Amino acid sequence: MGYVANRQARSLAGGKTNTIGVIVRDLGTGYIGEIIRGIDSELNLSGVDLVLYTTHRTVSKEANYVASLAQGMVDGLLLVLPRSPVDYIGTLMEHNFPFVLIDHQGTGTACPAVGATNWQGAYNATEYLIKLGHQRIGFITGSMDLGCAEDRLQGYRSALRTHHLPLETELVYEGDFLQTDGYTGASALLDLPNPPTAIFASNDVMAMGVMDAVRNRGLRVPNDISVVGFDNIPQSAMVFPPLTTVQQPLEQMGRVATQILLGILKKPEKKMDGSNYQLN
Repeated sequence: MGYVANRQARSLAGGKTNTIGVIVRDLGTGYIGEIIRGIDSELNLSGVDLVLYTTHRTVSKEANYVASLAQGMVDGLLLVLPRSPVDYIGTLMEHNFPFVLIDHQGTGTACPAVGATNWQGAYNATEYLIKLGHQRIGFITGSMDLGCAEDRLQGYRSALRTHHLPLETELVYEGDFLQTDGYTGASALLDLPNPPTAIFASNDVMAMGVMDAVRNRGLRVPNDISVVGFDNIPQSAMVFPPLTTVQQPLEQMGRVATQILLGILKKPEKKMDGSNYQLN
């Protein structure tokens, strides 16, 4: 007869939508793409559909999308690198609406979340550069309102302290995880009277911007300056020379977060706990 079920009407009638909402900042990087690939693969195995919303880095949109989706449009939410979860997490938990945070820290122990060992990864990357002989290492941060960016900055600083190198504020440039920030940040660092001999960018796309800035000055990577990124997105192996980067299990993070959310949905009577998973 050509009948098509209305998911929202079915939900209002007391049923389930069989749909999971995923909210991301943007679709411009391989970082997001790899996490979504893990989410999609896991949902496909379970026969659950996915609806995707992008906030375009706008805080108000993030809160509005969460409010709309939690009104019965979906059965649960996956929030990837959320910018302002404190604005709505209390409401979600009060109504026992299922959700899982992906790659965000600093929201307390009550939230189900999946992240990576950002501090340790940044520490190891900085130590790697120190062991290559670098003593002036520039660092380009991510969005400092995000826990992962703060953890990476602290990992960098801790490695310098461990190896008795000074913490010089002029060697830290605040970025926003965008490739343009890598370019402008590297340009600013290279303009210093005593520029760094290595630059560590807080994600791979910024590191690619760093490589562009280095090349535009007639310098070579790694002969003249070493560059390190973070995430190991697929594109990092396609640039020349291939980018040295910190492996982050992005697809696995998406899979594990989805498994946690599906587990919560199978036991709706159970209150959500603060399970936090750190993947290496």
